[in-house]
Amino acid sequence: MQGSVVIDLKNAIRTIPDYPKPGVQFRDITTLLGDARTFRRAVDELVQPWAGLKIDKIAGIEARGFIIGGAVAHQLSTGFIPIRKKGKLPHQTVRVTYSLEYGLDEMEMHSDAVLAGERVILVDDLIATGGTATAAVKLLRSIGAEVLAACFIVDLPALGGVQRLRDMGVPVRTLVGFEGH
Repeated sequence: MQGSVVIDLKNAIRTIPDYPKPGVQFRDITTLLGDARTFRRAVDELVQPWAGLKIDKIAGIEARGFIIGGAVAHQLSTGFIPIRKKGKLPHQTVRVTYSLEYGLDEMEMHSDAVLAGERVILVDDLIATGGTATAAVKLLRSIGAEVLAACFIVDLPALGGVQRLRDMGVPVRTLVGFEGH
């Protein structure tokens, strides 16, 4: 990606110190989403490697992954799969439990959201430790999806999430990186 694009995107992301707890620098993409030109540029950059390839679905992780993933799915003319916290989906679901720094959580998707062999790209706003993203990959694979890649606007490289996904055989695309937490 060109340097000016990275700078534009990075400058469009607000940093909120000490949120949700002291020492954390929260990377807030709502400012990027609120600027039409920058939001479009981010979506275009996420889509670029996949344009013209056979992609069946985009899977987005609740909640900002719905916004970005929906836009990416629209650009690629694919279906969209919402991956949500337990108990939020109305139909039969498949579920995975995963570790958080403070305990366990569960995410789920409809059991008929993807067919075996369908080619899926996972999308979210940010990757940190990769716990949520790796759980989403396991969930998608559990019902036969071929996870082609995972895409994020923001990477926090010090936390190692990108490498965790790559260790699972999932190529990763990120647009900007921020040091620290």
